[in-house]
Amino acid sequence: MDNFFEVLKDGVLLCKLANCLQPGVIKKINESKMAFKCMENISAFLECAKNFGVPTQETFQSVDLWERQNLNSVVICLQSLGRKAHHFGKPSIGPKEADKNVRHFTEEQLRAGQNVISLQYGSNKGANQSGINFGNTRHM
Repeated sequence: MDNFFEVLKDGVLLCKLANCLQPGVIKKINESKMAFKCMENISAFLECAKNFGVPTQETFQSVDLWERQNLNSVVICLQSLGRKAHHFGKPSIGPKEADKNVRHFTEEQLRAGQNVISLQYGSNKGANQSGINFGNTRHM
């Protein structure tokens, strides 16, 4: 965990990762170790990650990495970005993402579905609880 934090905390490696996926996407990588320059690198990476298709809920905030508050969220973001790598011609990591399976129905098909009475809806006829006594009756 310590090595992970030390390698990534200045954001330089993250920016280089983004530039490997899409060359030139981050124009200026700050090599300075000053806090605000490092935070700038991390923010630039996060913006690129969102543009690459990483969902917002799978990203982290700059302080999560810089102040070592939540390194697990950093790992989640990197894994999510790794799943998106195949869009950029790179090998991806983790499970393959599902493709959209959009279905288009004609009006005729939609109307035909309204005429079907499904047996899955059940019935209000048949079994009921009348005449069932379970245990002792309540004595007052």
